[in-house]
Amino acid sequence: MSNLFSGINARFRGQRSPNSPGPEQQQHAQSPVLPPEIQTPTSTTSVKLPPLPTSPSLAETIGMDQSSGMIPTAEEVLTSYHLPPTKPLWLNCNYAKHIVKGNFLTLSAKPKTVEMGEWVAHQVVDHWRMLVTFIRLVHDKEEDGTSICNSRRCPKMSAGANHSFTWLNSRLQPVEIPAYEYLTLVQRYISGKIDDNNIFPCDPSGVSYADNPAFCTPVPESGQEWIGKRSGFPQNFMETCQTIFRQMFRVYAHLYWSHFDDLFALNLEKSMNSCFSHFILTATTLNLLKKADLEPMQPLIDLWAALGTFPQGSKAFEVANLAVGQLLVQKAGGPPQN
Repeated sequence: MSNLFSGINARFRGQRSPNSPGPEQQQHAQSPVLPPEIQTPTSTTSVKLPPLPTSPSLAETIGMDQSSGMIPTAEEVLTSYHLPPTKPLWLNCNYAKHIVKGNFLTLSAKPKTVEMGEWVAHQVVDHWRMLVTFIRLVHDKEEDGTSICNSRRCPKMSAGANHSFTWLNSRLQPVEIPAYEYLTLVQRYISGKIDDNNIFPCDPSGVSYADNPAFCTPVPESGQEWIGKRSGFPQNFMETCQTIFRQMFRVYAHLYWSHFDDLFALNLEKSMNSCFSHFILTATTLNLLKKADLEPMQPLIDLWAALGTFPQGSKAFEVANLAVGQLLVQKAGGPPQN
């Protein structure tokens, strides 16, 4: 565990890792200028049509009739997700529970006096710290040399039958690789980014704060502006954080679709549900993920909206299809029993 956590930025940890990946080690992870592309087979993907102004949810636009503009029923939308005949265990509301009760949105919303770049950096590091624990459970090899996630069981990095993810090689070509290799590269990539002083500066003297408008008038900035500038973050900082969050989301999607039963057997499903719902609230609140990025896990987002995990008014609630979530609750026989 210590090797993976050693890459966490010194701004939040107080020291740097002696085993930080070098340039040669990160060649395949850092060489792509663009993030890994998502591949969705055309034979199983509905055409995405522009949403109505009063219906911004991606889920609600799937299968929309262009001529009439009619919104499909919850059953029709659920069918358009192309879920397998035997639905995943995590879509049963009795297995979508959390280890704690409360509003995770309070953990995602930026405090008034914290500079946005500092807050985004903190969220990236914090969510990576939580996710890497689950990665290690399926990625690390046992004494007999086997791992839960392996090339035989997971020949490609996928999230169900409808979504698979590729990695850009050194020639910027998207290639399919086993999920085990993908997890290796994504750990190297994210740890390398977080541990890079040019991206995540760790000099405490550079920490800035946001003016509280309730007590003072914010000082206008001069020149070109970007999130994190006043704290020393680079101009492409938000773009880098969005790429990191996109990679973390894809790992979560693979864990749910391919390894939820393994985590359930270890009695860790509530822990992962808690981390992932917090992750979705943060990603949507801080605009670190787009609606299209969420498609592989849209059914669970719908379910959690119906169960009240995502509070009304949150962006996570807005991207959910509440009717589909309520239908999933109904199919499971009602709300979960405490």
